[in-house]
Amino acid sequence: MNTPAATSPAPAPEPAPAKLRLGLLIALVVGSIVGSGIFGLPQNMASGAGAGAIVIGWTITGLGMLMLALTYQMLALRKPGLDNGVFAYARALSGEYVGFNAAWGYWVSAWIGNVGYLVAAFGALGYFYPTFGEGNTLASVIGASVVVWVVHALVLRGIQGAAVLNAVVTLAKVVPLLLFIVLVAMAFQVETFRLDFWGDAKLGSVLDQVRSTMLVTVWVFIGIEGASVYSARAARREDVGRATVIGFLVCLALLMGVSLLSLGIFTQPELAGLKNPSMAPVLEKVVGTWGAVLIYLGLIVSVGGGFLAWTLLAAESLFTPAGGGVMPRWLGESNRQGVPAHALWLTNGMVQLFLLLTLWSKASYLALISLSTAMILIPYLFSAVYGLKLAWQGDGATLPEVAAHHPQRDIPIAALAAVYGVWLLYAAGLKYLLLSALLYAPGAAIYLLAKRQRGERAFTGREQLILAGLLLLAAVSAWLLWAGRLSL
Repeated sequence: MNTPAATSPAPAPEPAPAKLRLGLLIALVVGSIVGSGIFGLPQNMASGAGAGAIVIGWTITGLGMLMLALTYQMLALRKPGLDNGVFAYARALSGEYVGFNAAWGYWVSAWIGNVGYLVAAFGALGYFYPTFGEGNTLASVIGASVVVWVVHALVLRGIQGAAVLNAVVTLAKVVPLLLFIVLVAMAFQVETFRLDFWGDAKLGSVLDQVRSTMLVTVWVFIGIEGASVYSARAARREDVGRATVIGFLVCLALLMGVSLLSLGIFTQPELAGLKNPSMAPVLEKVVGTWGAVLIYLGLIVSVGGGFLAWTLLAAESLFTPAGGGVMPRWLGESNRQGVPAHALWLTNGMVQLFLLLTLWSKASYLALISLSTAMILIPYLFSAVYGLKLAWQGDGATLPEVAAHHPQRDIPIAALAAVYGVWLLYAAGLKYLLLSALLYAPGAAIYLLAKRQRGERAFTGREQLILAGLLLLAAVSAWLLWAGRLSL
């Protein structure tokens, strides 16, 4: 009598990756915004503007970024089915190649910003160990490389665990910032703040001074879209918008406090001449040497958390578009823990390459953050314009979530966000727009590869015109670099 062959039990399905709740989403926003920028903010702002212009700059930035945060909240409610907003909103607005460019620009901005973070962190270590110099010496590059691959291994173990660690680090880095604000507020001198309130003649007109603050203020707010990028992993869609607005308000209070209160300790010329991270000499003047040590340690912790948060965001900004057909398929593959592993390898590979290039070019922290900021301006503008389009057309206004948020207010909010986006392009200046084109242009080859993998046409007639314009700007930028008339 034959017995039936034993059958092996079916393998248990892999558990779905854990979803991110409101607290972790807020920490992702705050953690990605509060990195290295805030620690150099007093000097960065004062280098080209007096106290009056800085106040105006913060007013414009605070209003503009609030409108952008509210636009991201509105988009999360009106279009809950769109994942990774920076990419999805641009694609819904103007097609697949424009969506690709938004994702590509965001990704490039993220990993260049991470290089800037590492340069800043090891520059801070240079305060204790001179061999690290300004963060771009051989010892710094070796140390930064170790950090890159340790964080890489950590993230590969799971997004949820990395997000929890980011929340802990975010809390740890906010503490020295709050202590700075309290101590400096107690020593604040109104007379110092009011001295040369509108700046001296060497700084130029008030408009020029305000314009000089824009790239700095945008840099310190990059990350406001962090919850939107991770919308697909949110436990509840409505938490995406809430996390964006709450995170923005927390960071605005911290950033304005650090920047404006410092003008009551040092005059504008004195602040402009400080070595970064300029928070250190400010607090040192108030409480002594231990204040500088606290800020340098806080910077190292803060940059570590910022690097972790942006590593997560950078990988996700490739992963979702790959699933949407505008990036090569292999970038859309994840490991058993649900981590976009191939996207993570590519991201950190680029960070490693640029770390090595800093040895050759000696690229400064400010140059890196300015380029990183310029790369993200276009994705921000696309999001704002798409929000304006939806609000104008009334798209999604019948959803209960939208009706509860007064949709009639969405048009002016999105319109102001779009105007702010255009103003930022003007404030960035031609130099960084040309350099951005040089980094946007190579993405066309990646987009072409992705489309050929799927047997689809790569560029429509309108997209061919966009590509031609981008390649022309990139060619002009390359020629100016070769002729020595343009530099990082």
